[in-house]
Amino acid sequence: MKVIVTGGAGFIGSAILWRLNELGYEDILIVDRLDETDKWKNLAPLKFADYLDADDFIDDLDLFKDAETIFQLGACSSTTERDSDYLIRNNYQYTKDLAEWSVANDVRFIYASSAATYGDGSAGMNDGCEDLDSLRPLNMYGYSKHLFDKYAHRNGLFDRIVGLKYFNVFGPNEDHKGDMRSLVNKAYSQITETGKLQLFKSHHPDYADGEFGRDFVYVKDAVEMTLHFAGYGSLTNVRATDTGGLFNIGSGKMQTWNELAAAIFAAMDLPPNIEFIDMPELLRDRYQYRTQADLSRLRNAGFDSDVTPLKEAVADYVQNYLIPAKFLGE
Repeated sequence: MKVIVTGGAGFIGSAILWRLNELGYEDILIVDRLDETDKWKNLAPLKFADYLDADDFIDDLDLFKDAETIFQLGACSSTTERDSDYLIRNNYQYTKDLAEWSVANDVRFIYASSAATYGDGSAGMNDGCEDLDSLRPLNMYGYSKHLFDKYAHRNGLFDRIVGLKYFNVFGPNEDHKGDMRSLVNKAYSQITETGKLQLFKSHHPDYADGEFGRDFVYVKDAVEMTLHFAGYGSLTNVRATDTGGLFNIGSGKMQTWNELAAAIFAAMDLPPNIEFIDMPELLRDRYQYRTQADLSRLRNAGFDSDVTPLKEAVADYVQNYLIPAKFLGE
């Protein structure tokens, strides 16, 4: 297989597969753990050569030395997961083993880190390795990602591999994520059922209700940024196939929950109707009130495509996928 996508049945993984199919690539191995989820529905419209369970794959790595690229997107992405041992095994150790094998066998390795590694943002959200020791993630998920970022830096792996710090990605193929779905997905269901959208009140003195927010990036843009580092039909003229390091993947803008809500209601052709509710106490001391990706290093690595404006991205997602209940590739 020329291309291997771990977590390939998941949200970003299946979107990578969709785009590779559009570009004419089908010699792809999908690696995942389907378990009792509905992730298989993401794969149904897409084309790939084979599927392998994640545990079988890591045991038989030497069968895949002819691979060109591994996209390591498989992980537990729940920010509320409390089983630290599970997160270390699944998010840290698995990535560590796969990265070391890839470097030893000259296979391009691109893996998913996370903006959750930045914690509350007080140490900045600049990618690269210079500030890694100053970052303090707010949850165990973020720490499991941060742990590998630090390991890769400490052992000189970023000369050969690429880590991508995904910010708040939203878009088609995320239905299976449950509580970890984007607000766009949750809001569509909630507005359809109740006619209104509930948002958390602010529990921070610097932010009014709905006026804090995140860097929201459409999954189709995140995919283009990811493929840029592999050279598979990226829209940019400059390829970054020899580039290593840590890079932010986002829109480069912080937009408020109120702005996002307005875009969702507009896409549904409805007037805004927002109800603010208390944030659960469990989240209050580990909540990111503001995230914004600095895309300077991504741009310097040659990615020069525009990012889809939020209102346009939300409209595409809602009108072309959520309303007709379609997956990428259908």
